[in-house]
Amino acid sequence: MVSWGHLVSFAGLAFLLVLMPGPSVLFTISRALTTGRRSALLTVVGNSVGVYAQVVAVAFGLGAVVAASATVFTAIKLLGAAYLVYLGVQAIRHRADLHAALRGDTAPGDHSTLSVLRDGLVVGFANPKTIVFLAALLPQFVDPARGGVAQQMLILGLCIPAFGLVLDSVWALAAGSARSWLARSPRHLAAIGGTSGLVMIGLGGSLALTGRRD
Repeated sequence: MVSWGHLVSFAGLAFLLVLMPGPSVLFTISRALTTGRRSALLTVVGNSVGVYAQVVAVAFGLGAVVAASATVFTAIKLLGAAYLVYLGVQAIRHRADLHAALRGDTAPGDHSTLSVLRDGLVVGFANPKTIVFLAALLPQFVDPARGGVAQQMLILGLCIPAFGLVLDSVWALAAGSARSWLARSPRHLAAIGGTSGLVMIGLGGSLALTGRRD
């Protein structure tokens, strides 16, 4: 069982990490502007699940493999980058349809609950830097003398997606409100949709160029 001291310490660190806007926040804002508040909130849920999947992977050894293997690191990195670029291209392709979608005339792209959750999960999980970070950080807060090392990591790791759900949802709601205001101008909304797509492509490119020290 995790000691309260370790849990509080890790929770404080996790809160500070999540508080700093990163790729997940930019992705959430982009989805809020292109597909609306509901999709953005579902993206936050999917992203949190993806991040916790990383925690599970670290707890059971995958984190060490990623940290040690340049090949695995690169494969995960390129998968996430390619998916972000794909989503960005889709947002740009459908930017002119956003105003009609708000009126309920059309629904550009696939924005079903499962597909949006999937997008968030893939982006959340396919960030190799987070896996490496967790692999280096989580063991520092585990007390082997208490036993159940993997279980301790799983409990500690809950802090990150829990804080992410709350803080990223605030970004999603704020961006969703801004989208409703922008909907008064089809031209401006289309421009925002195109810009959001470019942000996703930029995130993908940045992730693809992320290096590592071996």
